[in-house]
Parts: sequence; structure tokens; C-alpha cells
Amino acid sequence: MFKKMFGKKQEPPKTVTILAPVNGRLLSLKEVPDPVFSRKMMGDGMAIEPSEGKIVSPVKGEVVLVFPTKHAIGIKAENGAELLVHIGLETVSMNGEGFTTYVSEGDKVEPGDTLVTFDLPLVKEKAKSIVTPIVVTNADDMEAIEKGNFNEVTNSQSEIMTVTCS
Repeated sequence: MFKKMFGKKQEPPKTVTILAPVNGRLLSLKEVPDPVFSRKMMGDGMAIEPSEGKIVSPVKGEVVLVFPTKHAIGIKAENGAELLVHIGLETVSMNGEGFTTYVSEGDKVEPGDTLVTFDLPLVKEKAKSIVTPIVVTNADDMEAIEKGNFNEVTNSQSEIMTVTCS
């Protein structure tokens, strides 16, 4: 009787599509001018050279980390993939200057939900680079990560990766 009332628990998807979190040019992690990302020390993924200062959620999931300096957000996707969106390089030293967050840890997000806005000219001026890595930090636990084509991407529309859990 209760199953009919409340329905069957839905299994989480095995594969999720990661959408572009920002407008810009899609890059390989190898092109990121920081060995922590280019050598995949944080995990596998892609990067975007942003053309605007707005980061949106690339997946349906839960915010698991908002850095106090507002330059990076961690999201756990429905299939367990843990994503890190890291705005620019060496932006931690900006101590949050020019960044505004719109989410908190524990918030549920949908693709396209605004996570962070930032002053792109200020980041260009003060950071090492504006290149924004999108990394699957638990890539070793995933069965497959398929990457998109390297071209211009549109936030919440362009598919940049698909991630399949084991």
C-alpha cells in the first residue's frame, strides 16, 4: 500500500552529462598553466577560458563545498561524481575580492542555477590566469569520462563531459 502512495525509490543515474558552467572557450586540462590541473593531480576534466563572470551549476546535484574565498565550488552529481569548478588560477590570494556566491554547502542545485559571479576584469588583473578548470575529483572511482569538443561553449547548454560511475 505504501509503495503505491510514495512510489518506488528511483535509482540514481549511472551516467551524468556535465554542462558548461560558464560561457567561453573549452580547453583541455593540458592547456591549463598550472601543473596541479594540467597533470591531473586533482582529477580529470576540462577547462574553460571564460568570456563572462557568471558560473552556473553544470549538473543536478548538491553543493558540498564553497571555498571561503569564493573562488571554487564543489558539487556532488546524482551519480556520485564530485566536481570542482575552480575560477581562475591563484585566485585564492584574492581573498574573495570580486566574487559573490549564491549557494551554500548542502544546497540542491539544477543545471543553470547561478553559483558564483565574479569581476572578470579584476580576475584578469590580479590572478595568474582566468582559465577555469572543471575537474572530477574522484575520477579514479569513475568508470568513464568522455570529453566534449574544443570550441566555444554556452553555460547550461553545451555538453563538456559525460561521466559514468563504476
